[in-house]
Amino acid sequence: MAKLDIRTAILDAGLKLFHQNGYHATGVQDIARAAGVPKGSFYHYFDSKEALGAEAVERYGASGTRRLVLADRAIAPQQRLRDYFCGLSDNFSGNDFIHGCLLGNLSAELGDSSPLIRERLAAVYRIWTDAIAGAIRDGKADGSIASAHAPDDLAVLLLDAWAGAVLRARVAKDRQALDVFLELGLEMALAGPTAASI
Repeated sequence: MAKLDIRTAILDAGLKLFHQNGYHATGVQDIARAAGVPKGSFYHYFDSKEALGAEAVERYGASGTRRLVLADRAIAPQQRLRDYFCGLSDNFSGNDFIHGCLLGNLSAELGDSSPLIRERLAAVYRIWTDAIAGAIRDGKADGSIASAHAPDDLAVLLLDAWAGAVLRARVAKDRQALDVFLELGLEMALAGPTAASI
């Protein structure tokens, strides 16, 4: 196996195991075994499990091709947002509500214990939030999104509400929380003020 292939195999194995089992429950030996390499090979390519974890976060964040729909101007902005979050929700529920979102899992599990991974998580969250905010900005520009709130703030709200729905769906093992987010969360976040609030 070529050197680049070995490194990629280790990274892929680590990402998969972190997602399936969690960061703390995954050891270097587990990753090496899953990659089909000796444990020593792990340390040839990565200084530590933390270094691998940080790179796994970047890989996970960069591999989200579903996010491309958010920038597709051939689709109406609100529909882009609906298609995006429906796709995420369908993918999660299609996996029997197992594993959740790697970013959310690592955020909850590591908290303040790894500044390096926390920094990478924050960077991916910014990219993710910016993509959602871009679609909202387009909707505000064409008048289809009436909310008076800033696109960046709405993007944070939507992303955090969806992540919370994923956690609840994972516990309940059903998609009610995801469906409530899709039917109410998106609508309420993007709508203008109601007559009762004026």
